[in-house]
Amino acid sequence: MKYIDEFRDGDLARQLAAAMAREAEPARRYNLMEFCGGHTHAISRYGLKDMLPPSVNMIHGPGCPVCVLPIGRIDNAIELAARPGLVLCTYADTVRVPASKGLSLLKAKARGADIRMVYSSADAIRIAQQHPDREVVFFAIGFETTTPPTAVAILQAQALGLKNFSVFCNHVLTPAAIGHILESKEVREYGTVPLDGFIGPAHVSTVIGSQPYEYFAEEYAKPVVIAGFEPLDVMQAILMLVRQLNEGRAEVENEFTRAVTREGNAKAKALVAEVFELRRSFEWRGLGEVPYSALAIKPAYRPFDAEARFGIAYRSVPDNKACECGAILRGVKKPADCKVFGTVCTPENPIGSCMVSSEGACAAHYTYGRFKNVAIVPEANATLPL
Repeated sequence: MKYIDEFRDGDLARQLAAAMAREAEPARRYNLMEFCGGHTHAISRYGLKDMLPPSVNMIHGPGCPVCVLPIGRIDNAIELAARPGLVLCTYADTVRVPASKGLSLLKAKARGADIRMVYSSADAIRIAQQHPDREVVFFAIGFETTTPPTAVAILQAQALGLKNFSVFCNHVLTPAAIGHILESKEVREYGTVPLDGFIGPAHVSTVIGSQPYEYFAEEYAKPVVIAGFEPLDVMQAILMLVRQLNEGRAEVENEFTRAVTREGNAKAKALVAEVFELRRSFEWRGLGEVPYSALAIKPAYRPFDAEARFGIAYRSVPDNKACECGAILRGVKKPADCKVFGTVCTPENPIGSCMVSSEGACAAHYTYGRFKNVAIVPEANATLPL
């Protein structure tokens, strides 16, 4: 545990907080988006916001893969699961996401659909092998982190000659979402989402590397610091962003050097390039249609494409009018700005997807009580909750 403990050291956290207090200029505002839901979770869990200077403003981004999945895609999965004899394999977080007509995958399972929660795409392959007489569909979601395992599953299914296995592909791409946010009217025209820099995602960057973010630093003059998920990772990344902004720099820096390189994982990227191609457009919850922001299975592997096999037709479905999940994913609002947050909408009874996943901003704020009006601890006595 020593390695983990070093990244949760209270004394080091106080030193980082003191450095930020010295270096962050009180007269300016540092608006920083933590794109990844894992960073949102760490900020809430460890009370990092209480250790930041008042001039540092953290904004939640759309980096929760379950949260950004639109209702129409959940509806498609439910329709698939309702087919007689079909087994739908899915990650656990997706089963509680509210869909149309008061349904969810969990409720569809309760009504008799054969929906199985799996830890990985390899589990879905094993289920297909065990049930050769039944169609087995893997409901594939996630950013670049979970995409290579899906590619491996398709290649394995081909090698095994599995005729009953297919993938309902919903993999989305991080750089496209960042670009879409920077081009949005809320950022460029209205200024309702002031953005000065980004904390780059950790797990995604282990796959794609730091190079893709260089475009945002150069084209938009927005610094990016890739950070790990431990509390000191996040604190250090925020300090690095403050320093870049103070010095008038806009560069890509890598705090998470123990896992991320500039080039990323060449083997994982090659697997993805072999099996997948870009979609022309894909709907994200909160962001709407985002061009070239998702992946589809290449024609060469069409026998394993559930959309082609079952003729899945996507329909856009509006979110619940009471839910502000879309605005939260765009950084326009915070969880506590939603009227149903913590009352009608809770982790036990989620109205929107941001309250479902552990990476969702609403779930993080609710679980760790960060939405409450608590007194901020003075920096001199600040402690890091462990």
